[in-house]
Amino acid sequence: MTAIVLGIDSSTQSVKVEARRLDTGEVVASGTARHPVTTPPVSEQDPRAWWDALVEATRSLGEVRRDVVAVSVAGQQHGCVLLDERGDPVRAAKLWNDTTSAPDAAALVERFGADTWARRTGSVPVASFTISKLAWVAAHEPEALQRATRVMLPHDYLTWRLTGEHVTDRGDASGSGWYDPVSDRTVDEFLAAAVGDWPGALPTVLGPTEAAGRITAGAAAELELPDGVIVGPGTGDNMGAALGLGLRAGDVAVSLGTSGVVLAVSSSPTHDTSGAVAGFASATGAFLPLVCTLNATKVTDTVARWLGTDAPGLGALAMDAVDEPGPTMLVPYFDGERTPNLPDATGTFHGLTNATTREQLALAAHDGVLCSVLYGVEAIRSVGATIDGRTFLVGGGSRSVAYRRRCADLLGRPVTVPSTDETVAAGSAVQAAAVVSGDEIDTVTDRWRLGTGTVVEPACDATERRRHYAAISG
Repeated sequence: MTAIVLGIDSSTQSVKVEARRLDTGEVVASGTARHPVTTPPVSEQDPRAWWDALVEATRSLGEVRRDVVAVSVAGQQHGCVLLDERGDPVRAAKLWNDTTSAPDAAALVERFGADTWARRTGSVPVASFTISKLAWVAAHEPEALQRATRVMLPHDYLTWRLTGEHVTDRGDASGSGWYDPVSDRTVDEFLAAAVGDWPGALPTVLGPTEAAGRITAGAAAELELPDGVIVGPGTGDNMGAALGLGLRAGDVAVSLGTSGVVLAVSSSPTHDTSGAVAGFASATGAFLPLVCTLNATKVTDTVARWLGTDAPGLGALAMDAVDEPGPTMLVPYFDGERTPNLPDATGTFHGLTNATTREQLALAAHDGVLCSVLYGVEAIRSVGATIDGRTFLVGGGSRSVAYRRRCADLLGRPVTVPSTDETVAAGSAVQAAAVVSGDEIDTVTDRWRLGTGTVVEPACDATERRRHYAAISG
């Protein structure tokens, strides 16, 4: 028997499952299934659809399922799952990119002050945070909150369906708004401000390699997995990506997917009273300062449709304008924006003239998305994190030649595109391997040779484009 671990990535759009050899990390099978489509500002999904998708994706793995010894889940951060006493959702889960709770987040910040929030939890709440969504439910659907007996994050829900245990990890908990990752405690007064005296239970926070439990007989039967499979604590998707890249202190990852993310591994906590940098915890015991935007590759997909092409076609057009970009630039706030905190904003093309070409529009779309996201690099440096290590580009956008090239050009430094596309699934597999083997997480990532890939060097100096974007985006 070759021992197999499963790494699960439950994202906004789909679930992906990777089966990897415990000893070498080799991917031996993978499966995927779609989640229901959402359209912000109201972005909600029934958590039971995540389980159904996980069952479908896992069953598609084939015979390797019989050799599975451990599994772990990395899921989309911040979502708010409320279950009743029978374990059924009292309403659809509000996801991270649901911006309807923006006024509730603002009220919470006003009550205690941004400095207090940053000092106590590492972050200043915005609409995406779980505590903001809890406050929205308390204000708008109090009867639903009263029926709820427990709250959890999306990855916690899948761990609960696997084990029956109501648990989380410090990485995902650090994005809830009620947890202090430095002291490892709940900030009770923040939670009370959101939900009053609601007696519902919070998930227990586990350590980086502490098992959540073993798979239940019912879950094993549904997934067609062996009895007794060990389940890791899981984590948030960004923390999972850091594991899957084998990030060390000083390394930076830029992720281009539905959202845009810049994160770095820091050995010490960060606090940003502006709210731009979230002072999250990592899934290893360190810290993970992170900047997130709502808008990334969905923007270039939309612009491609407007120009009568697809994403690769738009990338090819963009590359044809690199030498003559013109003044055109896109501020890509198509779905509102989280960083900066502008939930009602819209996208804007600047510098359009009668001489503007399709190629320049395509380049402006790519550069606008990247300039918006890459603001996070300077923001993380400004709060004291050291980011002099490697830079990685991950997510669906990393497959684009245009995004690869322009990321290096705009940053002015080499960018590594990792060999594996599925860094979040790889990271949750790393965690599962560490839990079942007793090895340190870094030992697993070294043995599996994670963090290797294609290095893209800057081909031109595009730093002036970033300065131009900063001027027009305000």
